[in-house]
Amino acid sequence: MALTSSLRNKIIGAAVGGALAIAAAMIPTLEGVKYKPYQDVVGVWTVCYGHTGSDIVRSKTYTEAECKAMLNKDLQPFARSVDKSVKVPATEYQKAALITFSYNVGISAFEKSTLLKDLNAGRYKQSCEGLKKWTYAGGKQWQGLINRREVEREVCLMGQP
Repeated sequence: MALTSSLRNKIIGAAVGGALAIAAAMIPTLEGVKYKPYQDVVGVWTVCYGHTGSDIVRSKTYTEAECKAMLNKDLQPFARSVDKSVKVPATEYQKAALITFSYNVGISAFEKSTLLKDLNAGRYKQSCEGLKKWTYAGGKQWQGLINRREVEREVCLMGQP
């Protein structure tokens, strides 16, 4: 799945709000939405736009408003991690791609990743390309992750020479 023109337009429209707004525009497409809790491919209970945690009520059907509120709250620590971890000038698109990436793989994995090391060493393109290596979950490669990383890579490269 490449970056669709519809998602591209949402991302460009959200750019005025910065990286967090761009990430919030990307996540619904990347994660999809499920209003009833389910177990993801590695068995983690999940709901809405990829929300995980002990606060999930398994028997509940969540509303769109509840899901959007959860997403806005959930993205905060990932945005803080990106802001703290990126030591070089980066575009809002690069930061947004890193926020969505870390939202998917976790803050610890992001902060220890080679792609962050590449970015902080000024290897911007190599860092964005490094997203494509993160396509496995539970020891298996997933087409959904391949698709997601391609979109994140394209967004990461937006505005690059």
